[in-house]
Parts: sequence; C-alpha cells; structure tokens
Amino acid sequence: MFIVGIDVGGTFTDLTAVDEATGRVVVTKVPSQPRNEAAAVLAGLQARGIAGRDVRRLVHGTTVGTIATARHR
Repeated sequence: MFIVGIDVGGTFTDLTAVDEATGRVVVTKVPSQPRNEAAAVLAGLQARGIAGRDVRRLVHGTTVGTIATARHR
C-alpha cells in the first residue's frame, strides 16, 4: 500500500509516493491537465506502476490555489 502526495501546479503535477511495506519513496512529474486534473494524477501513478487500488492514503495540494490566494484573486 502507498501513501501518495499530489501537488497540482499550472504546468506540472508532482507525485510523491511512499511504499508502506518497504519505505521506498518514488517521485514523478507529469504535465498538468487543467481541464482534467484527475487524468494527470492517474498518469503520475501509472508512470510509477502504482495501481489505484494500492493507494491507501492520498494527500492533495495545489500550487494554483495557493498562488491565487496569495495574490488575492
């Protein structure tokens, strides 16, 4: 099982995953898809060979939202 962190940015979506059994950490960066953010997340998981059923916990953040908030938009 994996714990997965996702950061969705305007250009790239970053994924970091920790294999709970081994402690192994994997990272990947895929192009963001603003009209379908889930597709970018799934592409990141697939790039690392992680099946959705193997994700125990998913933490999601978004750089886009943080920047918009900071700029009062």
